[in-house]
Amino acid sequence: MKKEMKQYLQFIENNYNKPDTDKEKLAKELYTRIGFYQHERLVHLIVTMSFGVFFLLSILLVQVNTSFLLLSALFLILLIPYIAHYYFLENSVQKLYTYYYSLTEEVKD
Repeated sequence: MKKEMKQYLQFIENNYNKPDTDKEKLAKELYTRIGFYQHERLVHLIVTMSFGVFFLLSILLVQVNTSFLLLSALFLILLIPYIAHYYFLENSVQKLYTYYYSLTEEVKD
């Protein structure tokens, strides 16, 4: 997903400033893609939040039994990349929103 998102952002950046680009067609395509990326972002938010809750619960279990320390470490190791990936998705979708809003303003004028 990360590679696809980077490629699509590059595509939008390249075609946004071209004078011969059909801005209305590009805005419609971008609107559709944003919908797909929003769904992906929602799924990753749910997974990230789940791992966060699991990590916190495992920390509570460590206080009861120290054998849960390994489980806590595992959840933390998995949580860090999930947070980084969600951060990337969130910022990329926000950047796509910016392009979409600019394109729709240009199409109106």
